[in-house]
Amino acid sequence: MDRASQALVQGIPPGVRNTYRALAEHSGVARSTLHDRAHGQRSKEEKAQSQQYLTPCEEKAVVNFVLHMAEFGQRVRIKHIPSLAFSVARQRSMNKPPKPPGRNWARAFEKRHPELKARRMRALDWDRYNIYDKVVDWFKKIGKVLQDPAIEPGNVYNMDETGVMLSMLGSVKVLVSKDDLRGYRGARVKRTVVTAIECMSADGRSLNPMIIWPASTHRANWTTYPTPGWHYAYSESGYTDSKISLEWLKRVFDPQTKERANHKPRVLICDGFGTHETLEILEFVIANNIVLCRLPSHTSHKLQPCDIAVFAPLKAAYRDQVDRLERGGVGTIGKQHFTYLYSPARERALTK
Repeated sequence: MDRASQALVQGIPPGVRNTYRALAEHSGVARSTLHDRAHGQRSKEEKAQSQQYLTPCEEKAVVNFVLHMAEFGQRVRIKHIPSLAFSVARQRSMNKPPKPPGRNWARAFEKRHPELKARRMRALDWDRYNIYDKVVDWFKKIGKVLQDPAIEPGNVYNMDETGVMLSMLGSVKVLVSKDDLRGYRGARVKRTVVTAIECMSADGRSLNPMIIWPASTHRANWTTYPTPGWHYAYSESGYTDSKISLEWLKRVFDPQTKERANHKPRVLICDGFGTHETLEILEFVIANNIVLCRLPSHTSHKLQPCDIAVFAPLKAAYRDQVDRLERGGVGTIGKQHFTYLYSPARERALTK
């Protein structure tokens, strides 16, 4: 509200004649301005806001999102801001898609919001930082998110990826002669690593996994064991990338959690999740009310629940399945055996 509108609302003290001249002398606003505002003429600020690409409410939402991402160390690049604005404006009207904002829109957006400031960030190894400070800061920030009354435990999720070596057996305790000093046992080791993306909820549920094959294509004979609801991808490295991360969000996380959330926000705590800064992922989490909370770098050994409490028993259960299969006479464990071994290991290890 501009000064003239405020003066009209506040009025003048009792006993003073109610005229534009008296109100102008009392408030310090020009009489003509008071007259124009009282007869419906908008202020320059209101006219400017009506001509802006986003409404004030939409701009506030973008500002809150940028600040939220910055708090979790995932700062949004300036060149992505216009595309985010276009994504917001596009949801306003699907019948007539708007034009993208102009080339100078991001700079004007920064000037309109003094709480934001453009800054050049240099790359610096996280190992040079004190992990204690990062851990304390993390719990402060995630505490603010989880204290929101709209956030329910069933809508808080933690995801992570883990590499599972096809046939690397673990150490076991055996009974031998006291004079037997051999510390090894014979085993066929196939050093192919298959990646599994797992996701758990704070109330003890696990989503169906996504399996990433280390290959240039997917072969049907690798998935002959029935795994209803599982999803599969492949990459040359065998690990996730920005494309697979987006596919996991669209094909696995969103379909399995959206109905349960019932339009309430979903919190996704993650680390090492492909490339978080891709514009497609940012657009998707905005459009689907997903709060993406990224763990600080080099802290997953302390803060990542999947690493601390889930993956160790999961891999131990998988190794037991491999041992059982090899004792049954299978010579070499290949990709075609993975789902047959991993599925019962999940059932055994991923308990509430």
